Amino acid sequence: MKGILEHLRRWAKSLKRQTMVLWFCYQHAQTPWLPKWIAIFVVAYALSPIDLIPDFIPILGYLDDVIILPLGILLAIRLMPPLVLEECQLKASEWEKNHVKRPVNKFAAVLIVMVWLAALVAAWLAFKHN
Repeated sequence: MKGILEHLRRWAKSLKRQTMVLWFCYQHAQTPWLPKWIAIFVVAYALSPIDLIPDFIPILGYLDDVIILPLGILLAIRLMPPLVLEECQLKASEWEKNHVKRPVNKFAAVLIVMVWLAALVAAWLAFKHN
């Protein structure tokens, strides 16, 4: 059990670091538009204080953290030009060494709340007409 917990800690730290790599990548002037937009969405979601699928929902609540977010990170990193990725990995390493507080994306949180409100309104309208 101890080995599993240690593996999960390393994995979570890796995701945090890769999110910051993408943070620097989307700000890089030489990042092409497709990987830039994928990185923007992944970083916005990862740094949002609110999950699209709340963690208290059984199984689905952790789906975004375990599957969707890592796949988004993998896709963005695979599409990133190697030189941009290398520079941004160095910046992320410096960020990590300096223990700078991780940014929070409040805009993404507001967007997620709006998605949930739209879904609730749509469900209410659907049931209202039945």
